Amino acid sequence: MCGNESSCGCGTVTIDSAPAAADASTGARSTYQVSGMTCGGCAKKATGHVSEIAGVTDVQADVAAGTITVLSDNPLDTDDLRAVVRRAGYQLVD
Repeated sequence: MCGNESSCGCGTVTIDSAPAAADASTGARSTYQVSGMTCGGCAKKATGHVSEIAGVTDVQADVAAGTITVLSDNPLDTDDLRAVVRRAGYQLVD
């Protein structure tokens, strides 16, 4: 449980911590450090927001490592990703 005052559902959400394999010919794969994800509910919220970015084909979160791995048609603009992650309530780590 994350201890957040909101009901994040962390006791009932399971997030696959193994990033999906990427075929280099079909797009870009990047992994980013994210602070503030403390449970499966947090990871679900972050991945949901990131998946809405145009061109994103898959997002995997690893709460233990504090990372998200993004598969996309083209490399993402880091500033755009940073803004989306911030709106979700988390921070990209520089």
